Amino acid sequence: MNINKDFHHTNEQLNDELIIIEAAKLNPNHFAPLYEKYYKKIFNYVYQRIDCKDTSFDITSQIFLKALINLPKYQFKGVPFASWLYRIAYNEIMQEFKSKKDLQTINADISDLRNICEETNELFFEEYLPIIKKLILELNQKDLEIIELRFFEKKGFKEIAEILEISEVNAKVRVYRIIEKLKKSISKIKV
Repeated sequence: MNINKDFHHTNEQLNDELIIIEAAKLNPNHFAPLYEKYYKKIFNYVYQRIDCKDTSFDITSQIFLKALINLPKYQFKGVPFASWLYRIAYNEIMQEFKSKKDLQTINADISDLRNICEETNELFFEEYLPIIKKLILELNQKDLEIIELRFFEKKGFKEIAEILEISEVNAKVRVYRIIEKLKKSISKIKV
């Protein structure tokens, strides 16, 4: 699977980003490079889950406002700053779902769903697409989020752990348990 390289930084890249973060902590005007670097990714993450552009713009604005306000509390944990932004985004999306339960959606392209089939060692056929989407939407909210992060956002386990505030081992175990659950469901449908 092709994991997003934007979230796998070298130590030098992490240190360069940390310098920008520390400058932004002292002067909010220095937050602009972080905003410019991550706005589109965070917006897309929100929009993939909300599927309403206006609401996604509003939520993304809230995410960056909260990030700026809480920047003095940010602590570097060896992962890109984006992981912290995704954690804020996740919490904002969950808050939105609590208030408007009908908003939840899943926007996956064929390659995302193909990755899930590959992970389950199932052959991918395009006619399975509606079935796989239905199975994914039937997952509970926590399972759905971890599948979205792993397969749709193409995050590594370390980033998933940071975003969801769980251990890396827990992230791996949860992904593989969900995959097994999906695999059983897909097998039942194929019979």
